[in-house]
Amino acid sequence: MILTKSDPHSYRKVAVAACFGTFLEWYDFLTFATLAVIFGPLFFPSSDPNTALLASLATFGVGMVVRPLGAAFFGSLGDRIGRKPVFMMTISLMGVATVSVGFLPTYADIGIWAAVLLVGLRLLQGLSAGGEIGGSAVYLTEHAGQENRGFKTSFLQLMGPLGILVSTIQVALLRHYLSDDQFQSWGWRVPFWMSLLLLIIAFWIRRSLEETPVFLELSKHGAKVESQLINNFKNPEIRKRMFLLFFCVSSSGAILFFCVQVYTAIFLKTAAHLPSALVDQLSIYATLVLFPLTIFTGWLSDKVGRKPVVVCGLIFGAVLIYPAFEILQILSAQYLQSSNDVFVVQIGLILTALSLSLALVIGPQSALLAELFPAKNRNSAATLPHNLAAGWIGGLLPLIVTGLNQWSGNSIAGLWYPTVFLGCGAVVALLYLPETKKTDLLL
Repeated sequence: MILTKSDPHSYRKVAVAACFGTFLEWYDFLTFATLAVIFGPLFFPSSDPNTALLASLATFGVGMVVRPLGAAFFGSLGDRIGRKPVFMMTISLMGVATVSVGFLPTYADIGIWAAVLLVGLRLLQGLSAGGEIGGSAVYLTEHAGQENRGFKTSFLQLMGPLGILVSTIQVALLRHYLSDDQFQSWGWRVPFWMSLLLLIIAFWIRRSLEETPVFLELSKHGAKVESQLINNFKNPEIRKRMFLLFFCVSSSGAILFFCVQVYTAIFLKTAAHLPSALVDQLSIYATLVLFPLTIFTGWLSDKVGRKPVVVCGLIFGAVLIYPAFEILQILSAQYLQSSNDVFVVQIGLILTALSLSLALVIGPQSALLAELFPAKNRNSAATLPHNLAAGWIGGLLPLIVTGLNQWSGNSIAGLWYPTVFLGCGAVVALLYLPETKKTDLLL
């Protein structure tokens, strides 16, 4: 049976194991995004810097595109052999692929094969992330009990920003203590080498990860566990909820995440031309602000409901994104002219507002993701649309926005894409997204 009451000690142990594993997945996966500007000339040399950047962002997007394949494969495997062994497989695959990036020869060493190997490792990272992210939300929510699920599971949503934070701090320290030549030569490899240590820690923590009560109950009675993936599409209600999860929650959350946590840094470095060290500091600040905001919105969703919190985040994001980046560009130009720190403070306030819009969507997301579906369909019904949204919508966002900017000759024109998407998501969510905070996870 699914736990209806969560023992605090047992839940903390499960939460730490699940969250650290998800942190490692995100750290490994997003370190590439942190260094996207560096990878351009190293692996995709071109006389046009914009072309090299686009190639680097496209390689990042490849890892996101294959995430749904990882969700389908590892989700089905988890139905057959259990959640714990699959979690060990996905974290191993991610760790090995990421450490290998740190040892890759560059284009100067082996030519085009450097880019081919990099893309191959990104594919492995994407498959791993698809198996881990989403399934961990279902796993944690089912252990959270019936009360305060939004608050308890909101901590899982911090693992993505935490992965970026740790990666960004590492890069900032390396840039500070190494010369430009040293960083270009070998310093960029250090964050990938660090994955080996994190992988060992994750293995040690996950040894205590308990199998889900649902799978243990099925195994105890000798039931043949089958994937519900095909059945989900035959059921009109589940199919409808999968679409709502994909379009209103996961896609919109992914768009906000990559706008706020990934694309902002790229924009400030390449379009606004702020110094990399300053951008890294601003990124660290924005991530630190996001932590309490996410926990607060998770708690708030327990009080007022998941739906109103998420809809407010979608509306706020749709209204804010375009003018926010326009103001960021203006403030950056003023800072470069005067070096006045007042403009840096104002940039920080804009980043805080963007972080709030993101927190309103992702704070309740883990709980909502599990609550939308019945127990027997939950894992497969939740993980596929969630990873499809994160991979195909969110993961390709930096590439699409940058491409639209270059096509139009306007450095912010591409931001109409996330603006329109979030606006449509808000309308659909307001009309059709059900309230789920009182859902009985046993059903």
